Formats: sequence, C-alpha cells, structure tokens
Amino acid sequence: MLIVDAQIHLWAKGTPSPQHRQEPFSAEQAVAAMDAAGVDRALIHPVLWDPDSNELAQAAVATYPGRFAIMGWFYLDDPKGPDQVAHWKERPGMVGLRFYFNDRHKREWATDGTLDWLWPACEKAGVPLALASALFLPTVGQIAERHPGLKLVVDHMAVPPGSSGESAYRFQPDLLALAKYPNVAVKATGQIGYAEDAYPYRSFHEHLHRCFDAFGPERMFWGTDITRMPCPWRQCVTVFTEELPWLKGRDLDLVMGEAVCNWVGWRPPG
Repeated sequence: MLIVDAQIHLWAKGTPSPQHRQEPFSAEQAVAAMDAAGVDRALIHPVLWDPDSNELAQAAVATYPGRFAIMGWFYLDDPKGPDQVAHWKERPGMVGLRFYFNDRHKREWATDGTLDWLWPACEKAGVPLALASALFLPTVGQIAERHPGLKLVVDHMAVPPGSSGESAYRFQPDLLALAKYPNVAVKATGQIGYAEDAYPYRSFHEHLHRCFDAFGPERMFWGTDITRMPCPWRQCVTVFTEELPWLKGRDLDLVMGEAVCNWVGWRPPG
C-alpha cells in the first residue's frame, strides 16, 4: 500500500500558529519520522509564517526525490498573481496551491469577490486548489459549479479553527452537500488533533464514515498535519488502516495515498 500524507508543514523560521509545535520542522526530521511510521510520501503545504517556506519545500523535493510534492502559496494581494498561477506548475515540485487565511489573507476575500480572478486562473492552468474553507463552504459550492474544471480540496474535513470535540463537526452538513460536485474533494487531515478521547480516537470515526460515504474513496484523502498531532505518526496511520472496519481493500488503498496522488497529478513511484 502506498501511504501518502496529504498535508504536512516544514519551516525554518517565524512564529507558528499556536496549535503547532513551536520549533522548526525540517525535511530531515520529516523523512526520519516518515520512515519510522511507514509513510512513503507527503504533500508539503508551505506556511505563511515562514516567508521562504516555498523555497524550503522545493529544497526538500530536490534532496529527497519522490518523497515530497508541494501545494504552495503566494501572497494573494500580489498584482502578479494571475501570472504566477499560469506558470505555477513549471516550478519544481509544485503540484497545486493551498491557501489559508490570516491578517494579510483576509477570509472575506473568498466571499466578497476579491478572489474571483483566482478560480478561473487555476481552472485554466490546471492547478488544483486546497482551501481552509470551513467558514465559507457554500461559497466553495458556488465556485465548484461555476468552474467545473477546477479541482478543489476542502481542508481538515471542514473543521473550523480552534475547534475540538463534537462541536468541531458543526459544519459537516454543509461539507457533505459539496459531495455532489465531482470537482470537490476533502482532506481527512488533522482529525486526531480535534479529538478529546484517546487512541484510537473513536469520537471522530462516525464523522469520518459519513464523509467517506458522501465523497467516496477517490475524493477523501488521509493525512495528518503532523506538527500539531498529539500522537506519533504511526498511530495516525493505524487509526485508518487498523481501526476502521468499513475501510478495507481497494478503498483503503485509495484513501491512504493513491487518491490524493491522482487528484494532484503526482505520478506513482517508479
């Protein structure tokens, strides 16, 4: 089975968001931990708190061929944004874009028309786009409908920032409504970090199962966001591979890695 983590972060400087470890996390550390956990590959999502994180990710791709690909970013208020999108996949290691929102990247830009240039630009360039979109899921549906050639990924099963326990899944009905759009997928990343119980974190299994039933194995991607997980990487793997009796066989192969590689166009090993 090919095991691909759909979201990790690497950084060398800056102040991480408080949920994450506060020390830098390097490619060398990631590879060592991946090897120990049986993780074959990971999609790096460079972070806004390290302005050189795209370049750091590209260095990781060059140093460890086949282990990493990148869902990068640029400043969304850069007037050269459309040109960057048009040539994004020409950059070594870049397979897509991922945006989350902070003081500089205003969340309302996704709903007030400011980013209306981004969706068609990514669609035209064939650039998959992941979004921290829990707080504007209906808008994601509108984008998906208007731009059927744009591959969209909803982060973290639409759990909003700072959530935990049962309330973390309060937007799940809106998430499941997006499953009708074939160009929308979902990352089942970060879920252990929202749980209030111990391994195997059964509190989120039902929510995960509903998401799987809606999106299917080709549009639901396992992953960790490992730098904010309360457990070892290996347990993040075995929760899915050993503790979900409904996730077996070909479905498990897809969720654990093949599906995300297919979605972003990351060629299989060899």
